[in-house]
Amino acid sequence: MAEQASRILIVGPSWVGDMVMAQSLFRVLHQAAPDTRIDVLAPAWSRPIIDAMPEVRQAIDMPVGHGSLQWGTRKALAAQLQGQYDQAIVLPNSLKSALIPWMARIPRRTGWRGEMRYGLLNDLRKLDKNRYPLMVQRFCALALPEKSGPMPQAEIPPPRLVVDPALVEQALRERCLRHHPEQPILALCPGAEFGIAKKWPEIHYAQVARAHLEQGGQVWLFGSANDRASCELIHSELHHANAVSNLAGETSLQEAVALLSLASSVVSNDSGLMHVAAALSRPVVAVYGSTSPGFTPPLGEAVATVRTGIECSPCFQRECPYGHYRCLRELSPERVKDALIRVTAPVEPIVRHTPSGRASE
Repeated sequence: MAEQASRILIVGPSWVGDMVMAQSLFRVLHQAAPDTRIDVLAPAWSRPIIDAMPEVRQAIDMPVGHGSLQWGTRKALAAQLQGQYDQAIVLPNSLKSALIPWMARIPRRTGWRGEMRYGLLNDLRKLDKNRYPLMVQRFCALALPEKSGPMPQAEIPPPRLVVDPALVEQALRERCLRHHPEQPILALCPGAEFGIAKKWPEIHYAQVARAHLEQGGQVWLFGSANDRASCELIHSELHHANAVSNLAGETSLQEAVALLSLASSVVSNDSGLMHVAAALSRPVVAVYGSTSPGFTPPLGEAVATVRTGIECSPCFQRECPYGHYRCLRELSPERVKDALIRVTAPVEPIVRHTPSGRASE
């Protein structure tokens, strides 16, 4: 692998899941050159995610909203950044995302061609989607020489978020939650900002939760304020059991990350919290409807993806084009419960036999 620049500015993505997957790129850069200093320019909401990435020196808040030009604001920030970096890596494909590195005159500006960014990027790559089927491969490829080819998925370092224990304790106190080993926590993430075609039915989530409660566990429901109604519906199906906590719309992203780190298992739609849970090394069962694990799978060691695979799925639409949502409705709770058993099963120790015939781990 070619020597990497020592000071790199990453222009980060605008979605939670994409920001989590970007950590694989940061890890690749550090593996190549451990003294690399990485700063990430990204929306302010992403700070709790970036702060949990030990490879990043600092997060820089992007002062311009998605889709907004605000030329003067960009120019002022670029002036502050000028002379601080040897390279910029631009992860979004929009033309606007490449403006600040260009204005800051960062010598090497790397990214996919995207919206015809000739001149703005001087290390411009042409994306072959068949060669780089996974988003995480596309991110990591920008750390490598252009002709090196994609990293095999097995060689890509997965995201690994690190949470300060003090933040975990604070979140427990703030939300009046308890964490006992004898009451394992099942975290449910039934929301999806992308659209309803990603949302597994609430009644199915409730059946999975009921089975966990019957075994003496707790259920914590996560999501944004937009997911509050879905989480309340699940809670009501469980007759508002005391062991169920609806946290949707109640927690900050920092608190959600901290509390998810305590989960014994997680069931989630294809969403940002799915990627967060996998990056926290939690056992995850990810439910797919209109989207595909062939593009943005959860990157973890104990993950399972479940989908029906009917003929019209994946359609990548926000709403079902046919109105039946069969890809979600026909995915039974039993399949998800079976997947949970698989991802939470204890791993058998590897037993090797020595020449003397004695077994060793």
